[in-house]
Order: sequence, then C-alpha cells, then structure tokens
Amino acid sequence: MTDTDAGTRDLSGIVPPDAPGPAGSSPRLLAAGAIGNVLEWYDFASYGFLAPIFARTFFPAEDALVGLISAFGLFGAAFLMRPLGAILFGHVGDRFGPRIALIASVSVMSCATVGIGLLPTYATAGFLAPLLLLLLRLLQGLSIGGEYTTSSIYLAEHAVPRRRGLTAAFSTAGGQTGTLLGSGVCALLSALLSAQAMEAFGWRLPFLLGAVLGIAALLLRRPRPGDRGGSTARGLPLTRAFREAGGFIIAAMLVTLFVGADTYLLFVYLPTYIEAESGLAPGTALAFTTLALIVSVTCCPLFGALSDHIGRRRIVAAGLAGFVVLSWPLFQLLRGGGPAEVLAAQVVFSVMAAAVTSPLPSLLVEIFETPVRCSAMGFAWNLGIGVSGGLAPMLATYFVKGLGLTMAPAVHLMALAALALAGVAALPERRGRVLDVPPQSP
Repeated sequence: MTDTDAGTRDLSGIVPPDAPGPAGSSPRLLAAGAIGNVLEWYDFASYGFLAPIFARTFFPAEDALVGLISAFGLFGAAFLMRPLGAILFGHVGDRFGPRIALIASVSVMSCATVGIGLLPTYATAGFLAPLLLLLLRLLQGLSIGGEYTTSSIYLAEHAVPRRRGLTAAFSTAGGQTGTLLGSGVCALLSALLSAQAMEAFGWRLPFLLGAVLGIAALLLRRPRPGDRGGSTARGLPLTRAFREAGGFIIAAMLVTLFVGADTYLLFVYLPTYIEAESGLAPGTALAFTTLALIVSVTCCPLFGALSDHIGRRRIVAAGLAGFVVLSWPLFQLLRGGGPAEVLAAQVVFSVMAAAVTSPLPSLLVEIFETPVRCSAMGFAWNLGIGVSGGLAPMLATYFVKGLGLTMAPAVHLMALAALALAGVAALPERRGRVLDVPPQSP
C-alpha cells in the first residue's frame, strides 16, 4: 500500500528531521496521557473477566445462560453511551482544551468504578441491584467515550512530529496495560481466594482498588501553564467536522468497528471461551490472557515507532490482513489445542492486535484539524467501538453457548477485518506533518 492522499503523497506540513517542534514527551506527560486509559480499561476488563460472577450475583439464578448474557448485556450497554460521551467530552476538548476534558472524564470514571465495588447484590436488594449496576455502567461508558481519543490527541499534539507515532502509541499501551492489570488482579484473586470467597466479596476488590488509579490520574492531570486552549469558532465542532471531513469520519468508523470486536473478544471474552472450549481451568485461562497482554503492551511502542519510519497505514493494513488470514486457524487451536497451542494462538492474536491499534491514534490525529479534532476523532472512534465492542462478548456468548457455533468469533473477526481494510484504504497517510496549531508542551 502506498502512502497516498487522493492518489498523491501529501507533502504539505512535512517537518524536516532537525526542525524545531514541541519540547517532546516527558515521562510526566506520557503518564498523564496514558493513566486514564489504564483506569478505564482496567475497570472494563475486570467486569468482563468477572462476568460469570456478576451473572450469578446480580441476576436471578433460574437460568445460568440468561444470567451470563444479561451480564455481558450490561457490559454492552455501557458502550452505547460511548458516542454520547464522545460528543460531550469532544465538545469540551475542542472548546476548552484536551486536558480539561481528560480531567472531567477520569473523574466520572473513578466515581463509577468505586461505586460498583460498593453495590448491593440481587440477594439483598432485588431488582434494584442490576438497575444500579446499569446506571454505573452507563456513567462509565459516558466517561470512556471521551478518554481514549482525547488522551491520544493530547499525546500526539505534544509529540515531536517525527516521533508522534511512538508517543501516541502510549495511549494504546495504557489501555492494554489497564486490561493487563485487570486480568492480573482477577487472576491473582482467583488464585488466592476460594470460589465462595470470590462470590462473597472478592469481586468487589478490583473496583475498590480503582480509586488509587483515579487519584493518581487527577494528580497527573492538574492544569499546567502552556496547555492549549480551545477553539472560539462558532457552531458545534462535530457539525463542522462532518461538513469538512465526513468521509474520513466514516472511513475511520469502519476501522474502529473492527477494533471494538478485536479488543473485547480477544482480551475480555476469550478467557470465558477458552475455559469452556479447551477445558482449561479459569485461573489458567486468565493467566494466559495476562501473558498475551504483556506481549501486546510490549509491541505497542514498537509498532508506534515503526509507523514513524514506514507509515501508519502499512502497519495497520498488515495487522488487519493477518486477522483475515489467521483468525480461523488460530481459533481452531484455541478450541482443540493443548495449553501450549492455546497460549501460542493468543500471543499471535496479541501481536496482530497491537499492529492495528498502535499506529491508529496518530493516523487519525494527523487527518483531522485542530478546531474539530476531539469531536471528529472521538465520534468516529466511539461510535464504531460502541456498536461493535459492546455487542461482541454478548453475541459471542449467544452463538457459542446458545447455538453451538464455536467458530462464530473467528468469522466475526475475519468479516470486520476485511471491512476495516476498506476503511484504511480510504484514509490518507500524513505521517510527519506539522499539526495546524501546534500546542505548547507543559
């Protein structure tokens, strides 16, 4: 695939290697950009890993399958709020600056996460328990709709142009680290506590521990001199974004439809699938997912840095092509292989996932202009993931356990990867461009 924009490489705004730019990505800036993603994916992952316990704790016990589908349904309900969160926090980011939007989003997420850890169960509160759980999950979905894309924008805008791919990849690494942390905490609790203790109180601990990440995020994101403000242009930024870059928004959504399914099938639903299909113990399935996530986190900055040299689209397209070709045989290994084959399949999936998601933030940041960047990128990202990621675990559970179609997740990934390839082909490659309004680095 060539680096083209409407057939011709876009050389406008390309910065020479020795040109001055933002002061660079300090450790504090990287931490401030990534930590909100750590918290939000930690919580979402913890809920997904503990979905069987939530099914038994918050829903009537007459039908285990209905309870599990209901638990994953609440997981998906939060995703329906992501587009609304993208509009809300994207508007705040475009009007008042990305850091203000980041402070607001992580505050909402922290309160909702701790709230889940304090909820009454169905046994003590009846139908009020799942209703309260739904309310908190919706608040989390609202928050996460503004977090990932705004943090990616914040990191990319402060990056030296020739290292923007590497810097922005830390937003992806933050999300993967949160998923890794959620997997690790749940695996550790499963190993230390009995099944009875996990259902009695152990499931609460991951959410209460989220308060630590929330406080750290607020401290790192304190406003600092040099933060850029927002746009003073009239009208809604999202309306302007569709008027100026509607085609790019649609193309980006085709890619994020795949990202949602990829992330939440491979790193949230897969432990449940492996436990049921391969016969591995729950602790082993979670441990394998944790190891695969370590591989993915390690690959994120590597693929981000590589995209600074050979282009974003080439790497994203290669990862998507891998999913089209390899998803079926890898799921065959997950179903019928021994522990070594199952782990190997998860590792391969993790590398391909990192190839898709690591260069994507910088690819999209470089496409959209500053006055509408938060709204355009946030809407494209969260509508795609809100539709696909929220439904993926619930649909997989229904097809695999309800209909016995054990290879349905593979077909799901292959179809969406093919669709995403069409989306990538419609996006321009603008690697190395100077963003139109470079912010000051804090």
